[in-house]
Amino acid sequence: MGFQKILVFLLFIGIGFILKSKFSSKAEIAGLKKIILNLALPATIFIALLSVDINKELLLFPVMALALNGILYLSTSLFLPILGMKKGTPNYNTARLLFASLAPGLSCFPFVLEFLGESYLAKVAMADLGNKVFVLIILYLIAMQWYLKNNAKTTKFNTAKLLDLLKTLAFEPVNLFIMGALVLMAFGLHLENLPFVFSDILSRISLLMTPLVLLFIGLAVNIKKNQFAQLFSLLSIRAAISFLLIGILALIIPMETNTVLLALAFALSACSFWPYAHIASVDALELAKADADKTFNSNMAISILALSFPLSTILIMGVLNSGNLFSNTISLFIASVVLFVVGSLPVLFNKIPKQLLKLRTSKYQLKTYTENDS
Repeated sequence: MGFQKILVFLLFIGIGFILKSKFSSKAEIAGLKKIILNLALPATIFIALLSVDINKELLLFPVMALALNGILYLSTSLFLPILGMKKGTPNYNTARLLFASLAPGLSCFPFVLEFLGESYLAKVAMADLGNKVFVLIILYLIAMQWYLKNNAKTTKFNTAKLLDLLKTLAFEPVNLFIMGALVLMAFGLHLENLPFVFSDILSRISLLMTPLVLLFIGLAVNIKKNQFAQLFSLLSIRAAISFLLIGILALIIPMETNTVLLALAFALSACSFWPYAHIASVDALELAKADADKTFNSNMAISILALSFPLSTILIMGVLNSGNLFSNTISLFIASVVLFVVGSLPVLFNKIPKQLLKLRTSKYQLKTYTENDS
């Protein structure tokens, strides 16, 4: 049954990929994304939250998600130079900003709903509140700090942009629906207490989410050959760290299998679009100044986003269809090691030919020098 469900999901993604030719512009694909984020997703989360009883456990999820974001961000400085990204360069800054971000709404929520049910979707929706604070506010502050550091003589901090982002966080449909659901739950109201027309409309809209997200992934996939190995390594190591962190968490706090699967699915979410929005804002500021130094590589950011969605989808579906495999922490650590190795292989294959070329060149130079000397 689980394999059949994965096959259906993959077919939806394939249909989206086939339909790429029918979407003549990026604006059309962006329109589909807006329908997901502003309509189908809020309705689904609202229903999920009103279908469960509120408790203190739900309030811990945003804090834990924020901690996950922070650890992912701090870990990047350890291995990005190994992947050939020099500290302080546009590529390094871009990778670090996107690496710590999560987009569970487009890559995790549909599968959690299908495999684990509405009660677990409510938990992961609460966790996303902490993630939203990180990607919308903290990453923006980090992006602006790097921009100011690169162009300290010609720029000033843009407080108006920060206020705009705070407004976005407060009035984003997903967050409004979450807050509304929490208020209703605080008064002891649930989905069955709402007027039938209202609840029926939301229920029908929520049915759109899973197929729309899968079609969107198929439409958005546009992986370039350039930098593929490097970005694949980056995202594989990101997944390895997620398995490692959840394994450590499972050792400290005993969790049931479904809770472990939920934590893994959330941690394996694709990279968020919001850091790309911050990068685009910085690019606009630098474009306005002829002597500004580049802080980010926006083309690389798009490539990371394009690759992270299909890779995250495969990993999340595999995890949620694994049964009791990851109830054992040893399995989590083994998966982490495997992903670290897989992520390291492209780097090794890229470096070995270069080292061999250097060795051959040095031997040739030595031979030439010896022949000339004689």
